[in-house]
Amino acid sequence: MSKPAAPLKGRAARLARLMPSTGPSTAARTPFVLLVVLLLGGGLITLLLLNSALNEGSFRLSELKRDTTELTDEQQALQRDVDSRSQPDALEKRARELGMVPGGSPAFLNPDGTVRGRPTEATAPPSPSPTPSPTASPDAPAAGPSASGTSAGPSGSPSPSASVPQPDPAAENSPPPTSPGR
Repeated sequence: MSKPAAPLKGRAARLARLMPSTGPSTAARTPFVLLVVLLLGGGLITLLLLNSALNEGSFRLSELKRDTTELTDEQQALQRDVDSRSQPDALEKRARELGMVPGGSPAFLNPDGTVRGRPTEATAPPSPSPTPSPTASPDAPAAGPSASGTSAGPSGSPSPSASVPQPDPAAENSPPPTSPGR
């Protein structure tokens, strides 16, 4: 330890009594230490809350990515179904199941009213699957040609000329008109 200081005399002794001792003061350090501890604690709590918020956002992001992947897979599967049902052979099969038949040769009307081409009747080729009867369908017309598209003549036999008008043979060789934009 250090040697005790020699006692001061007179005016110096009185000034020394007014001044605090020169030893370490704990009273002046306490607020500073508390301030540093509070700042460090507040900083750690803020970092913890920020980290928790980022983790929550990360979990939400991964969940949304998973949902997006599932929905994309579902959309692609639906698009494959649409594509497979849009192919010509699939459309033809579905049309035959509904009782539709391929159309015959078309005929066109010229602006002057003459017929271009020779129309032919659309007939159903024989198929192994039965076609629904036209009377069973609520959309079927009540009157008109029979299921084969021909009307019966006076003798009861089908008459193909009764429902199809015969066009002009000179207009048969002319090309069909084209629509603008096609």
